[in-house]
Amino acid sequence: MTEKAMAMTLSTATYEYQVIPAPRKGKKARGVKGADGRFANAMQDVLNEAAAEGWEYLRADTLPSEERSGLTGRNTVYQNMLVFRRQLDVDLPMATTDDAASVLAPLAETPSAEPEAQSHAPSLPSAQDANLTSGAAPEITHNASEREAE
Repeated sequence: MTEKAMAMTLSTATYEYQVIPAPRKGKKARGVKGADGRFANAMQDVLNEAAAEGWEYLRADTLPSEERSGLTGRNTVYQNMLVFRRQLDVDLPMATTDDAASVLAPLAETPSAEPEAQSHAPSLPSAQDANLTSGAAPEITHNASEREAE
């Protein structure tokens, strides 16, 4: 089997995401005191459960959600969400130098479309010429051939 025939692969990171609502209230546990401690315990349990399933905690987001209020009314409420991701392995073929040469060769053989067309727009003076402190304004020529003649 030749080197060109060998399949070379490059592993790139691709992720899938999971979004779940953050806990709204704390969870009692032995030795945990106070509302903030119970809430931290609830968060810890959610994060550990997701990690056990292979999910990596990414961030917490507060997102608006429009909900019904009464028969015809609408109300915007903000939801706290926890975002997790899990890596998926995807193998992509990696191009060899021979492959790149075969792709680029036809491009090198293609003749350029047309020689540069002459512009009819006036050529402006360079920035250096424009910054001269002489009393006279720099001369503006109407095409490149007149400017080169100077």
